[in-house]
Amino acid sequence: MKLRTLLWALVLVAGFYYVTSMAHWNVGQLVRRTTGSWYSPGAASTAGFSTDEVSNIDIYKSAHLATVNITSVVWREGWFFQMYPEKGTGSGFIINSDGRIITNYHVVSGGQQLTVTLSSKKQYKARVLGTDRKNDLAIVQIEPRDKLPVLKLGDSDPLQVGQKVLAIGNPFGLEGTLTTGVVSSLGRSISAEDGRTLEGMIQTDAAINPGNSGGPLLDSHGNVIGINTAIYGPQGNIGIGFAMPINRAKAMLDEFQKSGHITRPLLGVKTVLVQGDLAQALDLPAEGGLLIQEVENGSAAEEAGIHGPRRVVIVGNTPLGIGGDLVVAIDGKPVTRDDDLQRTMNHKRAGENMELTIYRNGRTQKINVKLGSAPENL
Repeated sequence: MKLRTLLWALVLVAGFYYVTSMAHWNVGQLVRRTTGSWYSPGAASTAGFSTDEVSNIDIYKSAHLATVNITSVVWREGWFFQMYPEKGTGSGFIINSDGRIITNYHVVSGGQQLTVTLSSKKQYKARVLGTDRKNDLAIVQIEPRDKLPVLKLGDSDPLQVGQKVLAIGNPFGLEGTLTTGVVSSLGRSISAEDGRTLEGMIQTDAAINPGNSGGPLLDSHGNVIGINTAIYGPQGNIGIGFAMPINRAKAMLDEFQKSGHITRPLLGVKTVLVQGDLAQALDLPAEGGLLIQEVENGSAAEEAGIHGPRRVVIVGNTPLGIGGDLVVAIDGKPVTRDDDLQRTMNHKRAGENMELTIYRNGRTQKINVKLGSAPENL
């Protein structure tokens, strides 16, 4: 018994000596092998991008090359009558490989010197070809030495709330910034800094900040569907930004291409959408339409015989003109949205005809209107 105990003791001592003195253990390797199932899964280090991420990356790689930074220099007079330069910055995007650019009117207005900086850091002096102040749009031209990358213009009419959008621009001078979001609402009317009302705007939660103005708002295919124009509040992005629908700019471009100048069609009415119970309460068809609230003197609408309201009532603390014409269809298409008239006007030019189907005195009738031309300063 004593001999067996002695043998076991010698075995244990020899084993301990081997483990601590002669064997070369890699403790870190041992730990990784025994804990690999939870410590660092092999798949995590080799996982690819999601489909949505790949789409974002691909769109950005091409779109940011055609997005530019625009610097406007305005000379101001100081307290002691000295002149000093004041810089403003914004964005824009190239639509023609020869250097034609779309941006906001407020980005270039008043600027005696315009400089466009490309994504390649090349700089060019720019000139304004034409503007549409009412829609806060401008066409700018540079003279590049080489052909430039361009963005494809999409269609803003079929936009749906909830669809994905991407904004690219130069917020706070941070060039080539990408933000993503969705279309939050359509047909918004907002007040610009100069007191003008911008109608039919796209609302988005994609981050838009000072410096983004004039940059592209893209759909998930990389097509431009809007021009980033304004934010809600003066402090920067709070998830409420606005873009001018691209179809508004396409109409401007078409006219400039054909005539070399820009005019805007003018109907000369103000309207409000009434439907359902409210329409029936006013003895109008339940399907509703655009109820005329004002007809401007000397306008195309007045010349065509469109009737404005006869009196005003209060509906939910809001004054509503009643007794005027109800526009139920425009160019044969039923009215279903409050911006249907503006959407149709986006495809019209001064001098063209528009067919309005109106409800008056219990019956419908069609009226052809020859659109007028808006004054340049309107």
